Amino acid sequence: MNKELFISEVEKLGIKVTQDKLNKLNRYYELLVEWNEKINLTAITDKEEVYLKHFYDSLTLIKAYDLNNNIKVCDIGTGAGFPGIVLKIFFDNIDITLVDALNKRINFLNIVIDELKLDKIHAIHERAETFAKKHIEEFDLVTSRAVAKLNILNELSIPILKINGYFIPMKANIEEELKKSQNSLKVLNSTLEKIITFNLPKENSIRNLIVINKNSKTSDKYPRNFDKIKKNPL
Repeated sequence: MNKELFISEVEKLGIKVTQDKLNKLNRYYELLVEWNEKINLTAITDKEEVYLKHFYDSLTLIKAYDLNNNIKVCDIGTGAGFPGIVLKIFFDNIDITLVDALNKRINFLNIVIDELKLDKIHAIHERAETFAKKHIEEFDLVTSRAVAKLNILNELSIPILKINGYFIPMKANIEEELKKSQNSLKVLNSTLEKIITFNLPKENSIRNLIVINKNSKTSDKYPRNFDKIKKNPL
């Protein structure tokens, strides 16, 4: 995805592209490639591939949720900052927390945050289940991109949502995961409202946005101790 196609496709999403945002994305890309030689951040380093499969893909969350409001967002298992850093570049109004279990990635994210002069963004080094237990019902929106199985993600993400908040994981193949996640939604008092399926431009690979609404307060026993989850699965 070259620069012209990126701008065109992002604007089709209803997102304004400015030179400042493009400059920040370019610097983000440079840092990503530089740090990828030191720590494992991504297998994709070609610039056009990064702009398509990481940058554009991250912004497709707008298909499922209006990000133009002043909301608190959490990106669980953010990795190299997808979608969280990209969302913050384009939606300065959001207050976003990036959570990852690997401190090396958090160090990288803090360098990106400083270099791009981003505010209202917090990079947290913590296991998702530990973070979740400390931040019950704090966020309007929780998202994750290609992190874990959906039934596990539900347990980690739904408890930290405010009532009537939304968890929107971003995934490719989902059929098997959806079947195994039905019980988790039930016990977490949440509803699968819809699935938005689309193809990435240029290569036409499938993407899914799974839109889950939290209906009421989650039981105090969630999130569970994931060291014991295999003995007591949902």
